[in-house]
Amino acid sequence: MSLNDTTEGRPTFPHRAVITGGMPYGNKNLHFGHIGGVFVGADFFARFLRDRIGAENVIFISGTDCYGSPIMEGYRKKVENEGYQGTIVDYVRTNHNAQKAALDAYDISLDLFAGSGLEPAKDFHQKLTAEVIRRLHERGYLHKMSTKQFYDVEAHQFLNGRQVIGRCPVRGCKSEKAYADECDLGHQFDPEELINPVSQLTGTKPELRPVDNWYFDLPAFKQTLEELMDEWDVDPQVRPIVTKTVRESLAAPVIYVQNKYRQQFDQAAGQLPAHTLHEAEGNQQSFWVEFDNWKDRDQARDTLESAGVRFRTGKTLLPFRITGNISWGVPAPELEDTKGLTVWCWPESLWAPISFVQTALATAPEGRYSSTDWRDWWCADDAKVYQFIGQDNIYFYCVAQPALWKALDWGLFQDTPIANYHILVMNKKASSSGKIKPPMAADLLNYYTPEQLRCHWLSLGLDQKAVSFNPKAFDTSVSHKDKKTGQEVLVKDDPRVVDPALKESAFLTNIFNRLARSCFYGAQNVCGGHLPASEPDTDAVEAAKKATLDFERAAYQFDAHGALAIAEDYAREANKRWGTESKAAKGDDAAYEHALANAFVALRTVTLLMHPATPTGCQKVCEHLAFDPQQFFSWDNAFQTPTQLAAQLGQTPQEHALVELPPRFDFFQKHPSQEKKRS
Repeated sequence: MSLNDTTEGRPTFPHRAVITGGMPYGNKNLHFGHIGGVFVGADFFARFLRDRIGAENVIFISGTDCYGSPIMEGYRKKVENEGYQGTIVDYVRTNHNAQKAALDAYDISLDLFAGSGLEPAKDFHQKLTAEVIRRLHERGYLHKMSTKQFYDVEAHQFLNGRQVIGRCPVRGCKSEKAYADECDLGHQFDPEELINPVSQLTGTKPELRPVDNWYFDLPAFKQTLEELMDEWDVDPQVRPIVTKTVRESLAAPVIYVQNKYRQQFDQAAGQLPAHTLHEAEGNQQSFWVEFDNWKDRDQARDTLESAGVRFRTGKTLLPFRITGNISWGVPAPELEDTKGLTVWCWPESLWAPISFVQTALATAPEGRYSSTDWRDWWCADDAKVYQFIGQDNIYFYCVAQPALWKALDWGLFQDTPIANYHILVMNKKASSSGKIKPPMAADLLNYYTPEQLRCHWLSLGLDQKAVSFNPKAFDTSVSHKDKKTGQEVLVKDDPRVVDPALKESAFLTNIFNRLARSCFYGAQNVCGGHLPASEPDTDAVEAAKKATLDFERAAYQFDAHGALAIAEDYAREANKRWGTESKAAKGDDAAYEHALANAFVALRTVTLLMHPATPTGCQKVCEHLAFDPQQFFSWDNAFQTPTQLAAQLGQTPQEHALVELPPRFDFFQKHPSQEKKRS
């Protein structure tokens, strides 16, 4: 049966697809959250799509976010605290190489992991950046605004965004780690709104001084975004957290004032622009004032500050800053009478995936991709872009980016965002700048295999809620007190505590391994090392087909947790069937060979389905089955049994020789540290 023999009710996939993973900053290596929270999920879908629509039709890209204040600040600290003597480019390149090594260690199959400020992508990125900014200016969507920037009087310099820290001013946000114009939870605000700002250079309170920069007219696209949210509401591939978060940003401009300031507010109310007053309800501690637009709200803010009224603002669409005044950034083109500006790192990171695709297409061997024109990947009706992001980046990728694409009028279609909830560590938010330091991705591999962790992270269900990653090897909480010594025993040292990170490993090292070994050793014993000649039962073939179709639907909706559960349940049932049939066939080679035929159908299907999650082990199975990986993993052959795959090669089952399996061979191995503990 071919792929096209069963199409009713199945999801449709594009002819070409771009998959992106979030861009890590170039000031650090990757911790487990980067890999487990974004890249493994993106890699699962990229590998699935390569199997599903052909590798020549898929580009999986990401890269180091080289520019911006976080990198400048990281470089400054390394020079001052560690005596680092390299250039900022050297600093970024070192971190980029470490990030690439970590991704490679987890089998993240990026077609290109570039750097926005590193060759070969640097020139592509700078050229595209200039084109984007000029285009926005020509179309009237860039406005020069004089805004205030923090200035450290003691250091005699303007401060970049990460050199200022304070409390987030957005109502309801409790972040104490807010920078000049955004907090660590992704909220956007004007610098003058930051509460209790402190210079990271001198520890003093910085001044606000006016500077000119270019801003994108994001509020002009409110209706565009509302219409897009209506589309995404009914799109099964877009998660509810996306539209919920975006709609919070589409709220009317509002100022919240505590009730205790009501008298001062009433005295100043006559000086405010047109507004609607909403009284506090029930036990609410604040009333709120709604304005027609953000300009009126900002004018009111100045008035209320002068009147001594303290307040907090709500989320709303604000002009999106495009340029900045820091030296380490992509040079901005000269517009009108402004020059010497650089591009803020967030806007240019939004179109970096396009410049990275341009780079991949220009540097790939001839014939690698089905088209070398980047527009066929970003603008064509039969193409799609899937962007895997964390929930704290929804504002940028799902508010700012769609509006930018509309403003450019280049025919860029709106991407499909796949936003994961936060992956926690020991039930706390994982952040390299937070109190709980997350394990580095490379360090985890001292205790777990990449495939164990890949399956565990994919099974967490981050599409549904924030979930904690609790690797026993890093759990320093107290398990109990030793009765003899009275000393505290840590969880990581307690042999009685089961490791949560190994929950999915049992399927790989036991169920999957057992099915594969049973097939190969059985064929070596009964079939002379060839495929079984017996025809599999119809119900065995139908069960394989059903699992394949169910898996496809789950993968289409980016439900890796559900997809792996389908593969595991199917494999367990196949193992049970094999156990029953092989036991009944003891001493009867013909019946045993028939049981093997059913088992081989199951092995072929489980290997195909698990390939995106556990590529190394599945490729070993394919090698021992003696099939070409392109033939074996292509979904054009998804419903083909091993016998039918051999027939495509012009071979009978008796002619298709399997690669001999050595004694006690494991396709999926435990980490050596786990073997030691077991013994």
